[in-house]
Amino acid sequence: MQPLTAQEIRGSFVNCTKGEATRLPLPKAIAPSRWEQLDFLGWRDAGAPDSAYLVVPGDSGPVGLVLRISNGAGRGGRKNMCAFCLTTHSSTDMALMVAPRAGAAGRAGNTVGTYLCADLACSLYARGIKRPDRAQPHETLTPEQRVERLCANVDTFVRRVLTPR
Repeated sequence: MQPLTAQEIRGSFVNCTKGEATRLPLPKAIAPSRWEQLDFLGWRDAGAPDSAYLVVPGDSGPVGLVLRISNGAGRGGRKNMCAFCLTTHSSTDMALMVAPRAGAAGRAGNTVGTYLCADLACSLYARGIKRPDRAQPHETLTPEQRVERLCANVDTFVRRVLTPR
């Protein structure tokens, strides 16, 4: 992923108002070398534990999404799989993240949700840079193939948010 400025990040959001985008908290500074390891920029709001943000590269520039985290996520000892990177976590390390659809559909209350790594570190898990606490199913894919799959899954989610219903 290419490095983004604060202005580019704030201007990328498609499922909130411009005012909301100017007030949302930005992620901490990212080391230049870390941008190369990211397929999307994802962060949680430390001041609002039910809020998260996702910025992905797009054909016409970055696309940002505001996400809400379901209060019911993280209960019990079951294991779940992230819909983006397919990493298996205990339910306490997973979160149901819900994005309002872009445009009129989102203003009418329509949303798209999926279970994701609670720390949004999918890019690092796909590359094997970060390891989850749970043992993972055996895969024969290379890290490059896992990153490709991750990008395709993220793209599918973003397209669902952008599609009016």
